[in-house]
Amino acid sequence: MTLRLLSYNIRYGGRGRVRPLAQMIRDANPDVVLLQEATDPRVIEELSRETAMAHWGSRPEHSMGFLSRIPVAHHAWHQPGNARHPFLELVLEGVDCRIFGLHLVAWFSKWTERKRARELRALLDGIREHQHGFHLIAGDFNALAPGELLEVRKMPRWIRAMIWLSGREMSRETIQLMLDEGYVDAWRRLHPNDPGFTFPTWDPHVRLDYVFTPARDAERVVVCEIIRTPESVVKEASDHSPLLVEVR
Repeated sequence: MTLRLLSYNIRYGGRGRVRPLAQMIRDANPDVVLLQEATDPRVIEELSRETAMAHWGSRPEHSMGFLSRIPVAHHAWHQPGNARHPFLELVLEGVDCRIFGLHLVAWFSKWTERKRARELRALLDGIREHQHGFHLIAGDFNALAPGELLEVRKMPRWIRAMIWLSGREMSRETIQLMLDEGYVDAWRRLHPNDPGFTFPTWDPHVRLDYVFTPARDAERVVVCEIIRTPESVVKEASDHSPLLVEVR
């Protein structure tokens, strides 16, 4: 079978934007959606109705939530000591893939990059028992991949100041950690020359959203696409474009 997974940061809980968010999700036609900033269960319940995805989960003030067409065999939120946001573990009935969703701490600086790396290390340590089976790790990493373009001039003044104060160069520890741990960046594998910008929707110039799979299973990810249309709805729905993967 093929599984279609959408990873989507819906910004500030999605309040007041159910209509465009639901349109984005319906048009992508996913089997399961990992949501970041899904802090209001009432919004996620409404999205469940609007998208006809009967299975959903959300907790107040927890960033990670989900929607699914497929019945859920198991789901749990886990919060390692170093993590700001609990990460989500999701197992779908009849699907040979364990899904982990995360939302790492934001802000661009050398200090917050180190915190993101610590958060990610805690997550990887927490899922160690599952790392020999097929699984995906997806979400808003709030981090830059090694060697990729950072258009500092397009960033808000306060972010430019943070970068300058932390040494005038963005550290890339978080994504490098994933690569060092034997994971493959699904977007970069399938689109070696496309920058893959996902943020912000009104002027995309940075890639913050990722899907990773163990290197041995990389070929099972056959599609990885950023949903950029219809442009007016993309901008209205959120500041992030959603990322869609199709997995064998």
